[in-house]
Amino acid sequence: MRKENFYVLTGGPGAGKTTVLEALRDKGFACVDEVGRKIIQEQKAIGGNIHHNGDRLAYRDLMLARSIADFERMIDEAAPVFFDRGIPGLIGYCRLIGVDVPLHLKEAVAHYRYSSTVFLFPPWPEIYENDADRKQDFQEAINTYSNIKEAYAEYGYRCVEMPKASVAARVDFILSQVLAA
Repeated sequence: MRKENFYVLTGGPGAGKTTVLEALRDKGFACVDEVGRKIIQEQKAIGGNIHHNGDRLAYRDLMLARSIADFERMIDEAAPVFFDRGIPGLIGYCRLIGVDVPLHLKEAVAHYRYSSTVFLFPPWPEIYENDADRKQDFQEAINTYSNIKEAYAEYGYRCVEMPKASVAARVDFILSQVLAA
């Protein structure tokens, strides 16, 4: 199932994806928030251990389940929909944490297909910062980016690297690609 109107904004942590997603939302576009951050916040609230620094496999599988649910929830949308990360990024996550990619994840990546154009946000030290939920250091952000980029390319996506520019310029860059398609 390919949804050419489903666009993924991806890359390592702290590269500006969420800020650009919010700007797209402010312009009236349908946007889907990052599932990983939601899970971290929920786990903090209940004292749980399903997060990047805890039970990583459960975290990966919960991110997969939520990402599939988000994909299916948006399935009837005909206008562009922007996702803060997508299912193929979980292949990169497996590689980042040094575990084999399970068959059910490979099958999900093959079944739930986004637009062939993916917007890849490169590591950008000038804007990178930790927050209450983001604990990775900048080197891990670089490693995450590399693994995600490799995973999307391996599964047939065309990664378009985002310019290191203002939020408005990044939004214009995305829209110029999306609306021309």
